[in-house]
Amino acid sequence: MEVLIEKIITYSVVLLFIGIIVFIYIRKQKRESRIVDEKIKISKEEGLHEPVSLHPVVDINSCIRTGACISACHEDDILGIRNGKATIINASRCVGHGACFHACPVEAITLCIGTEKRGVDLPHVNMQFESNVSGIYIAGEIGGMGLIKNAVEQGRQAVENLTKTIDKSIESEYDLIIVGAGPAGISASLTAKKNNLKTLTLEQDTLGGTVFNFPRAKIIMTSAMDLPLHGKVKLSETSKTELLGLWQRVISKNIIPIVESTRVESIVSQNGGFLMTTSTGMNYTTKKILLAIGRRGTPRKLNVPGEELEKVAYRLLEPELIAGKNIVVVGGGDSAIESALLLSETNSVSLVYRGDSFGRIKPKNNEKVKEVIAANTMKVMFKTNLTSIEKDCVYYITDGSDAGVKLENDMVFIMAGGELPTQFLEKSGIMITRKFGEAILKHAK
Repeated sequence: MEVLIEKIITYSVVLLFIGIIVFIYIRKQKRESRIVDEKIKISKEEGLHEPVSLHPVVDINSCIRTGACISACHEDDILGIRNGKATIINASRCVGHGACFHACPVEAITLCIGTEKRGVDLPHVNMQFESNVSGIYIAGEIGGMGLIKNAVEQGRQAVENLTKTIDKSIESEYDLIIVGAGPAGISASLTAKKNNLKTLTLEQDTLGGTVFNFPRAKIIMTSAMDLPLHGKVKLSETSKTELLGLWQRVISKNIIPIVESTRVESIVSQNGGFLMTTSTGMNYTTKKILLAIGRRGTPRKLNVPGEELEKVAYRLLEPELIAGKNIVVVGGGDSAIESALLLSETNSVSLVYRGDSFGRIKPKNNEKVKEVIAANTMKVMFKTNLTSIEKDCVYYITDGSDAGVKLENDMVFIMAGGELPTQFLEKSGIMITRKFGEAILKHAK
């Protein structure tokens, strides 16, 4: 009898202990879920919940809430734990580096592009990065992979793949012409050099592509990557200047031919290869082509009178050389806000945005904007559109008003994003597909 009583007491204590642990666990889980719910609520209010491009999708039936995906993510509050499962909080902040995908121990994460409601236009490519036009390959931002590390890897893989299929019997000046000298284009150029291909790289702007167009003080977040002919580059946080300096050294050391300020006008199939015409009047023939151009290659214009004036620009390169000016910055994205903040340190800046709030900007930028609005050091004008630009002023309307308001002005920076070069791609015969939540990176089952 005494033994039975002892067992009952022992089991009761154990059950009580387990019950307390379960109670604490459930209570902690509910508290964490409430925090995540609040973050999701704020994210929806600020327009950050819906993904813009590449983003993680969690299979809640497979997720075991290890939290590895959250720990692996370099950004803040992209993922969180709610009701014991990983969930999306701020999908539009995702930069698509795929760290969560690789970190999940049960392969419960897939990287997708677009959503059921919001499609993303992408050129058609296969697993070798070749488009529907045989001989034309695509890598980097235009293919949906904008992160530096991913673009570098795609550029390398694309050239490795196309090298295997080059037909030396085709008569042409080059084995390969690479269009674009951003991260993907630089990596591709180095890989082509390693593979002894006769290669030319064309860039409509300057070495660095999209990165070159960032404001000088902009911090670029990236991660360790293998740069062909150079080796592993370990960067967790660097500046535009430092990154461009690295690329320039590698390009110079390996004697990579890059022709800047040259835009490709057309690509035509010819004699088993391609004839390429450019904005400089030079024509080139090549066996293979790799398009490593950015999605923002063509700045989006306002199409208002006076936009052709010299005081209008679509990028900010030397903010430290501009002082004492009345400046208008147009746009509501990170580039526009970062440029306006830099310029406001030594100029009178008006930030003009057609929306009623900044929806998809980085948390730090959002905080800084709120600070300058409170301090009245920069004028922020929501629901506002420029109607015309003149030599010493601009005119604008706010919230649908008919009468234009005059604003004294010396310089205008239009940073309203860019347009996918769809017309150029389609003219080259490349198919454009709108992706609605399609998996770009998934585990083999």
